Amino acid sequence: MPLLEPNPEALRPGTVREPSPDRVPDRNAQGTPEPLRSELTALLGAGKVLWKVSDLVRYASDASPYRFLPQVVLVPEDIDDISAILSYAHGKGRDVVFRAAGTSLNGQAQGEDILVDVRQHWTGIEVLDGGARARIRPGTTVMRANATLARHGRLLGPDPASAIACTVGGVVANNASGMTAGTTRNSYRTVASLTFVLPSGTVVDTADPDADGALARAEPQLCEDLLALKAEIEADTALIARIRAKYEIKNTNGYRLDAFLDGSTPVEILRGLMVGSEGTFGFISEVVFDTLPLDRRISTALFFFPSLTAAAAAVPRFNEAGAIAVELMDGNTLRASVSVQGVPTDWAALPKETAALLVEFRAPDEAGQEAYERAAGEVVADLDLVAPAASVTNEFTRDTRTISGYWKARKAFVTAVGGSRPSGTTLITEDFAVPPSQLAAACEALLGLQAEHGFDAAVAGHAAHGNLHFLLAFDAARPSDVERYAAFMEDFCTLVVDRFDGSLKAEHATGRNIAPFLELEWGPRATELMWRTKQVIDPSGILAPRIVLDRDPLAHLRGLKTIPKVEAVADPCIECGFCEPTCPSQDLTTTPRQRIVLRREMMRQPDGSPVETGLLDAYGYDAVDTCAGDSTCKLACPVGIDTGAMMKDFRHRRHSPREERIAALTAKNFKTVEASARLAVAAADKIGDRLLESVTGLARKAVRPDLVPEWLPEIPGAAARKLPATTRVGASAVYYPACVNRIFSGPDRQREPSLPEAVVAVSARAGKPVWIPEDVAGTCCSTIWHSKGYDAGNAVMANRIVEAAWGWTAGGKLPLVVDASSCTLGIAHEVVPYLTEDNLELHRELTVLDSLVWAADELLPELTVLRRTGSAVLHPTCSMEHLGDVAQLRTLAEACADEVVIPDDAGCCAFAGDRGMLHKELTASATAKEAAEVNSREYDAYLSANRMCEIGMDRATGRQYHSVLMELERATRPSA
Repeated sequence: MPLLEPNPEALRPGTVREPSPDRVPDRNAQGTPEPLRSELTALLGAGKVLWKVSDLVRYASDASPYRFLPQVVLVPEDIDDISAILSYAHGKGRDVVFRAAGTSLNGQAQGEDILVDVRQHWTGIEVLDGGARARIRPGTTVMRANATLARHGRLLGPDPASAIACTVGGVVANNASGMTAGTTRNSYRTVASLTFVLPSGTVVDTADPDADGALARAEPQLCEDLLALKAEIEADTALIARIRAKYEIKNTNGYRLDAFLDGSTPVEILRGLMVGSEGTFGFISEVVFDTLPLDRRISTALFFFPSLTAAAAAVPRFNEAGAIAVELMDGNTLRASVSVQGVPTDWAALPKETAALLVEFRAPDEAGQEAYERAAGEVVADLDLVAPAASVTNEFTRDTRTISGYWKARKAFVTAVGGSRPSGTTLITEDFAVPPSQLAAACEALLGLQAEHGFDAAVAGHAAHGNLHFLLAFDAARPSDVERYAAFMEDFCTLVVDRFDGSLKAEHATGRNIAPFLELEWGPRATELMWRTKQVIDPSGILAPRIVLDRDPLAHLRGLKTIPKVEAVADPCIECGFCEPTCPSQDLTTTPRQRIVLRREMMRQPDGSPVETGLLDAYGYDAVDTCAGDSTCKLACPVGIDTGAMMKDFRHRRHSPREERIAALTAKNFKTVEASARLAVAAADKIGDRLLESVTGLARKAVRPDLVPEWLPEIPGAAARKLPATTRVGASAVYYPACVNRIFSGPDRQREPSLPEAVVAVSARAGKPVWIPEDVAGTCCSTIWHSKGYDAGNAVMANRIVEAAWGWTAGGKLPLVVDASSCTLGIAHEVVPYLTEDNLELHRELTVLDSLVWAADELLPELTVLRRTGSAVLHPTCSMEHLGDVAQLRTLAEACADEVVIPDDAGCCAFAGDRGMLHKELTASATAKEAAEVNSREYDAYLSANRMCEIGMDRATGRQYHSVLMELERATRPSA
């Protein structure tokens, strides 16, 4: 056993609590049962079968109010794996559910038997015809696809609010639309072709000229039955009229029966049916979209009205003026959105009755933009608007930052409002559509219904398309609350259908909570045709049972999840999954959402249960150790949940008093530690990588893998013992070389100036010299201790660096320039909770600048670029994202290179100080996609601005990254 093995018992909740009714039973404590586990392992290989109870629990939740525990989770890599899984399910009488992002709001991504993760190995986009079309794999997020298409002036039609996380496969399978898609830009209208695997295992590429011939040879009965259904529908004129009428407004409830009218062959019919089928007809392995123009001239306004009905009444006027988006937000939504960065704080005091319309026009050129603004101005002149807060302007803006803030508020509807719900309550998200002309009446009726059933709900929606969204919060552990929800749903569905002839699901797809009401909307004739269609395509019923079709009238009440209280930082989580694409460990162990989901299951369990013990056994590595602690999840989360901070706290809890004392001692004696580290790195140059890897490997086994770094061949040599000579007299700033740059050298220490030398030289060259204090040795930003949860050591160094910086800067009169972005973040923000009251005052007087900001804003305007490199690829670090200085990285690179590229797959490298040396598998996983993109071509320079991240990218790509400030120094250096 290692000398300092962490104690997993430290994370056991240990609280007095009643077991939850929906807790995972003890019988599941061993995970996937036999022979299911061994049979699937033999079929696919051990690496593609997730079987531990912790695996099953983390996949049991999605963004919906439901929770179903799968028997096993499979991670296929290709279509052969998919076909093998379907064949196994047929032979064993099992059912299969496909899951990608898990952002669906109605339980479509959950299964009770075999759950198949089709995100991890199913990403990628190929641009076709100059961007007019795009071939996209199903695990690719909408945001990632649009990032690539933007280079070609194009974008996808569907634009759901969850674009940061939802995947193309899920968007097509649910026919999700969003803010602007309506009924003309959604997947049904913009998908050019699909490749999919039918339940039988037959693969269909609808773009293949011989697709119908191949399908007829492989599935003759299927083709015959589909054409028979088509003939039956086309013989019923009343049914045709009903189908066409249902799709004049947004509708994703049930199957697309209009596919039988729009398609003339079995393959064409199947192409239409697959859209919105929610994984019940097959697996979509590839999508080719017809893309749309990306109009870049944008005018946006947020108009405030005295009531929801007043706002709704104005919607048709903006539609007539040509608005591409008209979004409705009620008072609850507006007030809750203040939790989102960039939203005016004075919205918190808005009257409850207030409502707003977010109106946007997009044009390809200035003339078009001006025409739209004139038309919109005429509409606004006739409106009775209100200004209930100082920040309210009721005017159009072209400012991108203001527009971004408006859209952040709108897109955070589910997560921000849901995050502010009462602790312990389950969140229900519903959406429906009515003819746009009846929007005002629908709003009024909905508000009345909510009040009648005791729900204080929030309402927002795509008003331009008559599509409203609302939220309901209740305690799923209380039968009376469930009964109240059930009564509301009965009345709500009756209202939408009988009064408005609307769609019970406009864009979120049927799912589990509307399946029982399908016949209410469509009637018995159309509903029975949907059942028959399912029988024709999936006669054994192996795919996604009970998700679209369910004859149980109470199916929507089955599997509702309780939300037990967890740590305060994570308690507001609604498990939306927006955090997952940013997480460095998403393809290795767990994501932020899954870390919280697992913690909640521990709280559902009675203390000491076998399931709780099994979860704890896995949680140490899967959740705590392999969290990079970069907190990019906080940036992606609309309510700012910092799961990284929670994992650091868990690391702290696992420390023994002895570990804390040792950590504090290293902080107190860091000058000696720093000098010893530099000497060790210098000695390593003479020892050789293989021996060092062996020695550190033995030390890791003896002490603890999470404490002793592993030697990596990419680790550079030692920095110079002395920093460049500078003088305080006449200095424009105090320059603080981070300890990592005082210990490690740059990539070319023999030929090029070191980073400290480059910063000193380029600052002087710009006429703004910097001063390096003589006593920087022994100081640090304290991130070393902060990242590992060593609170005592963190407090020692946090207070030391602030006291020193205050003295160096003459009480804050000079800025403190820091040459590593993570260290800038540490000194500027992360030290604050650990400071004494006196040092908090000192900290408030400091101006801490990242070297990127110093160079881009202060130096570059005064410099002359004398030479440029051809191309440069950038690695923006997670700290840059937190600090908001990625733009400065790009500005500096563009001054030094003719072509600058930020990879579409750029993300946190997870090196995280030394975590990449503690768990190199974490960095390997986190950087895999970015490295592949970087290595797809050659660049003349590989640039970043954080030494440890540069080392991580060196290891990932086999290239040599260096600071953009070193490149700036080279570009502006006078000729010898």
